Amino acid sequence: MATVDDVEAALTNIIDPELGMDFVELGLIYDISVDGPAVHVTYTLTTPACPIGPMVAEQIEEFVGELDGVETVTSELSFTPPWTPDRMSEDAKFALGY
Repeated sequence: MATVDDVEAALTNIIDPELGMDFVELGLIYDISVDGPAVHVTYTLTTPACPIGPMVAEQIEEFVGELDGVETVTSELSFTPPWTPDRMSEDAKFALGY
């Protein structure tokens, strides 16, 4: 069975093409829940008009769905709370000059 850490590691494969960094480092993953073979990911985007928005849910399903023991993957886009650069990891802040 997959763990939250396994799911988080899989989500590092989702890259924001403008910033060249993954969604985990950018603080765009708000919540991960694992209930047996079911995984739910709550995420956000840097802006509601983000052009890769439609692809993110597909990538979450693809990368998380490849984990051993995962049978279903659902995702939810949320803009509450709004994303700010403060949510980024220290490494991401350094790399992007924040």
